[in-house]
Amino acid sequence: VFGGLVWILVASTHVTTPNPLGWVMFVSVFCFVMTFLWLIIFACGAHKNSSAWATVDFFYHLIAVVFYLSASVILAYMTIIIKEWTLQPTPLPYKYYQIDIAAV
Repeated sequence: VFGGLVWILVASTHVTTPNPLGWVMFVSVFCFVMTFLWLIIFACGAHKNSSAWATVDFFYHLIAVVFYLSASVILAYMTIIIKEWTLQPTPLPYKYYQIDIAAV
């Protein structure tokens, strides 16, 4: 759910050319889709309580944590930069800064 929320919030902001928010979008979409597929696999009972699935589950969540932490650092950095852009003579609207704060 949070991956989908971040995806929507980042997609609704102003993206400039030298912006690393592509990684944030990739992480949020990837984790959203993979978690949904993971939910379907477990809801259908395809795992059959095998211990191998527990290992795969652990590694998937480890990858998701690393991805989300790296994406949150990038998004927080871009939010700080956007705050500085809102103070310029031709500022970006303040709502983009608020949306990025919500996404972080």
